Amino acid sequence: MVIAPLAVEPYGAAALVIWCAPDQTLGVAERARARWPQAREVVPGADSVVVEGIAEVEQAVIEVAQWSVLATSGEHDALVELPTIYDGPDLVEVARHWGVGPDEAVLIHTAPTYRVAFCGFAPGFAYCTGLPADREVPRRASPRPRVAAGSVALAGAFTGIYPTPSPGGWQIVGRTTAPLWDLGREEPALLVPGTRVRFVAR
Repeated sequence: MVIAPLAVEPYGAAALVIWCAPDQTLGVAERARARWPQAREVVPGADSVVVEGIAEVEQAVIEVAQWSVLATSGEHDALVELPTIYDGPDLVEVARHWGVGPDEAVLIHTAPTYRVAFCGFAPGFAYCTGLPADREVPRRASPRPRVAAGSVALAGAFTGIYPTPSPGGWQIVGRTTAPLWDLGREEPALLVPGTRVRFVAR
């Protein structure tokens, strides 16, 4: 289905923000990079894309308002399989929220092929979409002061994997030993926007 961005507006003197559906952000970002190769940054978010470093912002706003961008399937992007042990401290609570037992919750979580929509919060922290809308999970009422690296967690519509130890308020359902952040690699982040992800129960 083709959907036009919901809105576009100036974002300072030399930038704009494009609001769009969550499954359009990568397509919008790709089109923006092609249209403005000179842009300093093109940053996809949950439901928006910020383009920084362009001239004639007002004209750009008029142009982008006419765009139509396909929802991104991701079928031709890289696929990363993450071996995951589902023994997280919040697995039972997530299962209860879904109205199922822990074993069925694991089946629900491992069924989709996810897609990294954007990265943020911490270097290498990927926000993965793919859960059905009726499987959204609220954040914890009280964040933990420390979440271990490799923790697989849910919040809202997203699944995230903590690349390094940090505070966090997401619901932890499991853990992976995959090296999510490695400064010794040419691309330190294992998961970058556009990557397809599958969680494989171990």
